[in-house]
This record gives sequence, C-alpha cells and structure tokens, in this order.
Amino acid sequence: MIQSAAKIIFNTRITGQSFHMGVLSPVLSRESKPGQFVTIKTGDTQDPLLRRPFSIHRVRKNQIEIFYEVVGKGSKHLSQKKTGEFLDVIGPLGNGFSLGDSSGEIPGPIILIGGGMGVAPLVFLAECLKNRKKPGLKQKIIVLIGARTKSHIHCANDFKEIGCEVKIATDDGSCGFHGRITVLFEELLNKKFSLGADNIYACGPVPMMKALCLISGKHNLQTQISLESHMSCGFGACLGCVVNTRSGYKRVCKEGPVFQAEEVIWS
Repeated sequence: MIQSAAKIIFNTRITGQSFHMGVLSPVLSRESKPGQFVTIKTGDTQDPLLRRPFSIHRVRKNQIEIFYEVVGKGSKHLSQKKTGEFLDVIGPLGNGFSLGDSSGEIPGPIILIGGGMGVAPLVFLAECLKNRKKPGLKQKIIVLIGARTKSHIHCANDFKEIGCEVKIATDDGSCGFHGRITVLFEELLNKKFSLGADNIYACGPVPMMKALCLISGKHNLQTQISLESHMSCGFGACLGCVVNTRSGYKRVCKEGPVFQAEEVIWS
C-alpha cells in the first residue's frame, strides 16, 4: 500500500456525469494489478471526511486511470479538479483477478462481463490478458457490456481496440440485445457456447452479481466476480464492507474485491 501525491494529467467528462481521469504516479502504475483499486481524498478540507474508492481502469506507462460517475459530494469534488493539480492517492488496494497460470493459457475463450460502471476495471484486465498471451496462441476475449440505455454504454471502443469481441445489452433495447446482460449471458450458455473453466470475469452492481452467480452455479462454471461496496477505510480496519462467504465474513476491501463466485453467500 502506497500513499502518493499524484498529479492530474487529465480529467475529462465523457458523457453526462461520467468522467475519465489520469494521474501521474510511477510507483502506483508499477505495482497495480487488474481488479485492484485506489482511494482518493477528493476534497481539500475535512468535508468530505472519508476517501472515495475507485477501481483502476487502466495503467499506461507512469500513470493510472480511473473511470467514474458523479453520484455524490466526493465524486462531484473530484469532477471539478483541474489538470496539474495533485491528489492524495492510496493504493493499490485489495486482491485483484487471477489471470491463470504462468503459461499464458486459459482454457477456452475468455468472457468478461461488465454492468454499468463495472466495465471500468475490465479494460485493464483485458489489456493484461492480451499482453500475457504466448506467441501464436489464438485465445478469444469476448466482452459482454450491460447498460440501462445506449447513452450509458461505456468503454466498448476501448475493448474493440484491444482486440476483444464486444456484445451489448441494454435494458430498453436502444442498443444490442434487449434485456439484462445476465439474460444474454445465459442465452449464450444455452446455445452451448464453448466455455472452459476459470475464464469468466465480472464486475457490476450487486443484483447483477447475484444473478450471474446463480447462472454460473447452475452451469457449474468457475467465475471470478469483483464486488462493489461502500467503504470507509479501504484497507480492512473498519469492517464496514464485509460480505458473507462460505468461510465466514470477509472484507471486500481486503480479501476482495475479487472473489470466486461460489464463495459468496447471497441473502
């Protein structure tokens, strides 16, 4: 865990209340892994008091990037920050995604499933999966993106540039499949889509994660999920982000945010 004064390289509104920010921090960029997160002091005073957690969206050379949505006071403060200002950043925090063994081979196609802002950490994951492939290894990466409407779809072009096949589902049918992303996922499974073990990675809101775990359990698939949770400290001291698992309560910020789907007990 590193505390860094990170210089803002850019802080750009993408659409509506969604922003893309890059900060310069060689040490954080060097140590960060897909699925981990940082906490940021968003204000210049004690209001807001608590840091805000943000998943690591991308790592490029000496900078890390986050992709966030303005939903409250902390993120609103962050959206008003200017290029050249410095942020107090702590990270990388939590346990990230397991990328398989050192050979670079993962059985079958790799499936990434993101709902809403949950697509953000999957871009970093997709880049790392692509970069670790052995020469000549033809491994397919398929990304399923779920959103409320067409205007809420994020990062689709980023995944395409990486070389992923992208499928989209919107609740209102304004783009791609008409319905929830979990329904699209199960339709693919029911069509006997070829899936191997340990090749499904997902991040999104709790209802989506719960539905996804039920589907993956029914099909006996080993799936890694990144859970979203409100956090106070971000490094395991306050016990404010616990989740019930088959081996007892675990902290999303410390033992997570990534868990095996079969571990989590949903209420």
